[in-house]
Amino acid sequence: MSSSEMELQLPPHEGVELSVVDMHTGGEPLRIVVAGYPEVRGDSVLSKRRYAREHLDHLRKVLMFEPRGHYDMYGALIVDSETPEADLGVLFMHNEGYSTMCGHAVIALGRFAVDYKLVKEPRSPETQVNIHCPCGLVKAFVEYSAGKTGAVRFLSVPAFAFATDVTVTVEGFGEVTVDISYGGAFYAFVDAERFGLDVKQSRTRVLVDAATAVTRAVKSQVKLHHPVSDDLAFLYGTILTDGRDQFSPEPTANICVFAEAQVDRSPTGSGVTARVALQYHKGLIQLNQTRTFQSGATGSQFTGKAVEETRCGDFRAVVVEVAGRAFYTGVSRFVQEPQDELTHGFLLK
Repeated sequence: MSSSEMELQLPPHEGVELSVVDMHTGGEPLRIVVAGYPEVRGDSVLSKRRYAREHLDHLRKVLMFEPRGHYDMYGALIVDSETPEADLGVLFMHNEGYSTMCGHAVIALGRFAVDYKLVKEPRSPETQVNIHCPCGLVKAFVEYSAGKTGAVRFLSVPAFAFATDVTVTVEGFGEVTVDISYGGAFYAFVDAERFGLDVKQSRTRVLVDAATAVTRAVKSQVKLHHPVSDDLAFLYGTILTDGRDQFSPEPTANICVFAEAQVDRSPTGSGVTARVALQYHKGLIQLNQTRTFQSGATGSQFTGKAVEETRCGDFRAVVVEVAGRAFYTGVSRFVQEPQDELTHGFLLK
């Protein structure tokens, strides 16, 4: 039998089959779970996030970790939303646990929702997809023409600068001044030049080490809070920038290191949101000034702009529009064989 005549079917196996659609946005992977997960219990997306963390974490490891995934894999689990206007709810997962927001995933999920008929009546030139993330409702707008989806833009939850010019003591580097901003998740921002590094030229391992040291310092020395929920009040990671925060038509580059030293291949959607909010807070950009943000890792680009002033509790905030493109890479059906001692997943650090 030739390879062209072979019928692809699952091998003999026991237990649950996990079906996924794989995509990437700016090089950053997204593994969307479409079948195989048990019910995720909870009366809200945030409570479902807690339930998944406490009761279903073994499945996150099966899909994110080797041998089916890798250290920097990223995932999305579609869940029901308690919000009537939402087309879908989603939980985000990575090598450490569960995020509250992910912009690159929202861009990919926008296309996915239209293509896989989660939105019943697509419209041209754009189809709106309301995605309920743990941080809140995010509205995505998907280019749609002649039955095909294209670029996606989304409007963020209220984003704000939490604190600027905060001095922390970073192991190996001494005192470092950071800004902390929220774009659905909290990030620390530092100019890479402070460490003698370049986000586009320096070795990734060296950038990761510097960013991870900053994250550890901020987590131990700065107490975060969020007006909506304590579940949102944690530092997701550190973004090293090229220092070009003043508005310019030229791209500005950054690299995001999040979760357990995981490197974002894209410019980072929630990171762009937080960075735009920070630049707006400092008076470096105005409303509706579009900036291009480039990934130091891959060179891929998103655009971002502050489109509306708002508030989040006591914080002056902005709604940020982020735009980019996502692409499909394939579909998979994963199984677990009971004799496989590594079937539950592992990571090499």
